[in-house]
Amino acid sequence: MVELRVPTSDPIVQRQVEAGAVRDDYTIDQCWDEYTEEEHAMWAKLYDRQTQMLGGRAVKEFYDGLDALGLDNSKIPDFREVNPKLEALTGWKLVTVPGLIPDEPFFTHLANRQFPVGRFIRKPHEIDYLQEPDIFHDVFGHAPLLGLPVFADYMAAYGRGGLRALKFGTLENITRLYWYTVEFGLIKQDDAMKIYGAGIVSSFAESVFSLDARSPNRIGFDIERIMRTQYRYDDFQQTYFVIDSFEQLLDRTVNQDFAPIYDRVKQAEEIPARGVIDGDTVYTEGTQEYADAGGRWENAPQV
Repeated sequence: MVELRVPTSDPIVQRQVEAGAVRDDYTIDQCWDEYTEEEHAMWAKLYDRQTQMLGGRAVKEFYDGLDALGLDNSKIPDFREVNPKLEALTGWKLVTVPGLIPDEPFFTHLANRQFPVGRFIRKPHEIDYLQEPDIFHDVFGHAPLLGLPVFADYMAAYGRGGLRALKFGTLENITRLYWYTVEFGLIKQDDAMKIYGAGIVSSFAESVFSLDARSPNRIGFDIERIMRTQYRYDDFQQTYFVIDSFEQLLDRTVNQDFAPIYDRVKQAEEIPARGVIDGDTVYTEGTQEYADAGGRWENAPQV
């Protein structure tokens, strides 16, 4: 039997788990026809308030992806409609999973150009924060850039790299690369910083904090530096890493051997989430006032 963590709030997922309908690759059916009116309304609310908040904060390619995939506020996306469009663009598709899945099948899905998506959508009391990624985070946050060939290639390369990292015993280090790029990455575009990370672009509060707050560091992209850097999984980030372009991200991932990097990282000291070190390209050295206030948004000046 497969190991997984299942969101107890979704009876459709529970039914499939109890019926043994979870496949060997940890996928299940989306069962789109069984979403309720309330769940579609939550998607619409999240979509509307997030697009209004983002304005021009996100990278241009994110908005292009929303349009190309036909993602809007009308309903929770039906993968039967989205996947043909996504596959035509980059060969990727969205697959439904019952919850968080183990590392090896997760990396395998990415290597095979399949992005795992949780079926459930958050409840009204979870609108601002929930621990496990829901369909809004996974689809609104991740899917648009999967339609961009250079980023789609990076994601597939990351999946292959993740499988290799399991053999090197460097899972934590490769996880940090995903965290600081795919989830919480910033990019320089049109003489300004923009958001491309899904964890930011799908977050109402962090989409402001990441770009405008005095508190966090903003540091130039460096794979080895990122792999040594701790991160916050329960609050806003204390450091964001900034790429010059998506081409840079792909080139630094595909065109080098990670084995020597892993060897060096294993021997080096870890860097605290708030740390700034010699050799960093520092765009902003943050005050860390938000973290020092105990992570309380209302107690930390934003700009």
